[in-house]
Amino acid sequence: MAKTPRLMPEHPRMFRAEVLHTRRISPSIQRVTVKGEDLHEFPWQGYDHWLRLFLRLPHQQRLRLRLPEFTGSRWWQPYLAIPEEERPHCANCTLADFRPEAAELDIDFVVHLSPAGELEGGAASWACAARPGDALALLDQGVLFDCPSDASQVLVVADEAGLPATTGILRSLPRETVGRVIQEVPTADDIRTLDAPDGVSVTWVVRDDPATVPGTGALRELLRHHRVEESGHGFVVGESALATQGRRHRHRAGLPKDRIFFSGFWRHETRQAA
Repeated sequence: MAKTPRLMPEHPRMFRAEVLHTRRISPSIQRVTVKGEDLHEFPWQGYDHWLRLFLRLPHQQRLRLRLPEFTGSRWWQPYLAIPEEERPHCANCTLADFRPEAAELDIDFVVHLSPAGELEGGAASWACAARPGDALALLDQGVLFDCPSDASQVLVVADEAGLPATTGILRSLPRETVGRVIQEVPTADDIRTLDAPDGVSVTWVVRDDPATVPGTGALRELLRHHRVEESGHGFVVGESALATQGRRHRHRAGLPKDRIFFSGFWRHETRQAA
């Protein structure tokens, strides 16, 4: 895991919201649209702006979620202090879109399936079962993509866990940006048109075999490319091995460590998805 980025807010704000509607936009992505009284004030920065979500567990029937009370950015210990039977599920996610005039956010959840085809992960399970009016809360966490202003090119590599981040980054990049994206997805039906600058090529890697470890295909494609510019910027996220080995490869190819952001969003051995 890379160090905490400088773009993370020092005093993140918590927003309450409720589900407006949901829809499956591809086999591996469930989109949940939420609305909140104060969401028009959300400080959206584009790119891969992400959140901590606080979600009601199936057994919790309270009308309002019990949320941690905190100041500054130290919310974790107050969260753990909530009795387990009242503590909401906490998950990470990336914003898909923001409509401040309507106080609405779109959040894309990656639908993880077991080898037997069963839904895995608390966040995905919640998203697929969410109904209009369901309560949740969102804690602003800022952005991870922190491209230097002098970057000559960008490289984004991700498995499906990083697809929401890839989508937001490409849409937010200056239109004169040049670079490459390597995006792995479980099925060809997950491929969609991305709003990428003309100078950024997008390579889709389809993982046809469900038994293949996610990220393997994206890493294999990345290893085929050895040419780098020292003034470039790398962003490698997804399964832990993809993130760590992808970063190592880029650094050995000549990209300085401080120009590579990497993060293991999950680890295959434990199959723990946010």
